[in-house]
Amino acid sequence: MAQDTFSKEETLAMRRRLIGHSCRLFYSDDPVKIIRARGQYLYDEHGKRYLDCISNVQHVGHCHPSITEVAAAQMDLLNINTRFLHDNMVQYADRLAASLPDKLCIFYFVNSGSEANDLALRLAQQYTQHQDVIVLDHAYHGHLMSLIDISPYKFRKLSGQKEWVHVAPLPDTYRGLYREDHPNPGDAYADTVKDLIDEVHSKGRKISAFFAESLPSVGGQIIMPQGYSTKVAEYVHSAGGVFVADEVQTGFGRVGTHFWAFQLQGEGFCPDIVTMGKPMGNGHPLACVATTVEIAGAFTANGVEYFNTFGGNPVSCAIGLAVLDVIEKEDLRRNATKVGAHLKQLLTQLQTRHDIIGHVRGIGLFVGLELVTDRRTRAPATKTAAEVVKRLKEQDRICVSTDGPWENVVKFKPPMCFSIQDADLVVRCIDRIITVSSERGCTLLHLQACVQLNNTSKAT
Repeated sequence: MAQDTFSKEETLAMRRRLIGHSCRLFYSDDPVKIIRARGQYLYDEHGKRYLDCISNVQHVGHCHPSITEVAAAQMDLLNINTRFLHDNMVQYADRLAASLPDKLCIFYFVNSGSEANDLALRLAQQYTQHQDVIVLDHAYHGHLMSLIDISPYKFRKLSGQKEWVHVAPLPDTYRGLYREDHPNPGDAYADTVKDLIDEVHSKGRKISAFFAESLPSVGGQIIMPQGYSTKVAEYVHSAGGVFVADEVQTGFGRVGTHFWAFQLQGEGFCPDIVTMGKPMGNGHPLACVATTVEIAGAFTANGVEYFNTFGGNPVSCAIGLAVLDVIEKEDLRRNATKVGAHLKQLLTQLQTRHDIIGHVRGIGLFVGLELVTDRRTRAPATKTAAEVVKRLKEQDRICVSTDGPWENVVKFKPPMCFSIQDADLVVRCIDRIITVSSERGCTLLHLQACVQLNNTSKAT
């Protein structure tokens, strides 16, 4: 077992020397050095405990004993190239199939969400024989070149938008084109996709896929308006394309009421391809693509073998099965529903006392707190959001982060064992931080007013 042999300062100095500087740390000005974890808690080199509201990857809790025991046992028995026949892969695929609509019955196992989304793009383009893709504004789908190309969050900072990529408005009912007062925002936002398809066709191009997170995360913890995905799928299918649902962030019961976030759109909606990743292995690299017989058949018919040396290996699949078992045995979906509703209610109550809280949204343990400088204009309070994150870490040893185009949405995607008491603590601390920040702001405004009055008096 690797030992913690360096001081925090030594580790940080070595990281700066050895690791690429584009690989950024949380709290880069003063990183937290974590040496162990359990459940929803992290522990630094001094034994200080931090409440983790960030790690949706450690889905059922850090270092869950049921997961680590299964992983160690399978590693001790066998781990082998996935082109050898083994029970774990097919057993795991069968369990996943039981959680999905019947038509999503063919699986490809990979190692990361990025790999899954890259493969989904290949499947869509091979099946449709078209290239063009529609994505949502501010979307992020992974770090591979193919995915940077379909991630506005990234490509706008790099080489720009490719001609085969088309960006639809983010269906954000708080600050988007169609807001909470619109009678049917789902249809209205879906119609923007239809308009985009018509524009693509007018250029002599064809759509292969509409590619979207079921709940946009980097976009700011967005909850899709009802009816949106069903209507978009109708338009995309009419254009000869397929609907890809990226569940890398939101799958495996995080929303509580459903196992997959796309199911929030109703029983009548089913994507053609679903990608999954982060929470799948509880920290172990495991991801997957689920699709239909027809799409998989077209991929096979191209005559090029697809294999993934590690994707779906016996250890990975044993861990995946153990994660499913823990979700069921510990009733973590029910916990996500109960604790998430409680957290959202507390934050909504906080909104009545602090004007800087513009919007509270979320479902299950996928929650966003949007901070604004002005509720009328909804101007983002980016600096205050950063201050809240900083103070929570420094004063309360609570780890949260921000998201959204303006980094003004404080996001909550904790391990699914997050408790009512954890939610109470986080909201109490946020209340204190915002109150102090507001009082300081009032004091500063008062001082500025006094200075201005004094200067005016002198001038007269």
